[in-house]
Amino acid sequence: MRHKGIDKAETKQRMIDAVGRGFRKSGFSGIGIEGLVKVAGVTSGAFYSHFGSKSGAFDIALTVGLDEVIKAIPEFQKKYQSNWIDAFTEYYLGEAHRQNIETGCAMASLTPEVVRFKEDTHAIFENKMTEIVELIVIGLSGGSSEELTSKAWSMLGILIGGINLSRAMKTTETSEGVASAIKLSVIQVAGTPCDFNHK
Repeated sequence: MRHKGIDKAETKQRMIDAVGRGFRKSGFSGIGIEGLVKVAGVTSGAFYSHFGSKSGAFDIALTVGLDEVIKAIPEFQKKYQSNWIDAFTEYYLGEAHRQNIETGCAMASLTPEVVRFKEDTHAIFENKMTEIVELIVIGLSGGSSEELTSKAWSMLGILIGGINLSRAMKTTETSEGVASAIKLSVIQVAGTPCDFNHK
């Protein structure tokens, strides 16, 4: 027999995942409460009980989505060591990720939405993105803390803008060309990765 607390937690997680996919795919203005309720497979009452409002749902989806990046970067660094930047860039700008807006990176799909939001949402975004930058800095070398932080912000700006630019192209050939150019730019900006074997 399943515990009610477990069922409730699983239901909430399913709802968070669903609204996250909905916002990434359609944008905040492109999907309403009815659409979010439908993709989540719950009643409108359950939606409001968990999120309070559509904006509340977006803030949670944004937080969870950026937490995925916060989790992923150390995993890439641990797995690929000094090649982590190449591996992360290849994944981020790869065809599979470019074509997968609905379950792709929240940085790429939700950043343009945050621009139109209230200060509280901007604060969530800034705090999470700063944490992401700090994790990237751990994997860089060859400069002062300020220089490495600048590199990390530049890398994110190029990646986020680059994947959106690539996704917007009509033809696969042009999309691939944009992605390839952006990959080179990210690697050039990043410089020499940290040698984790000697840390």
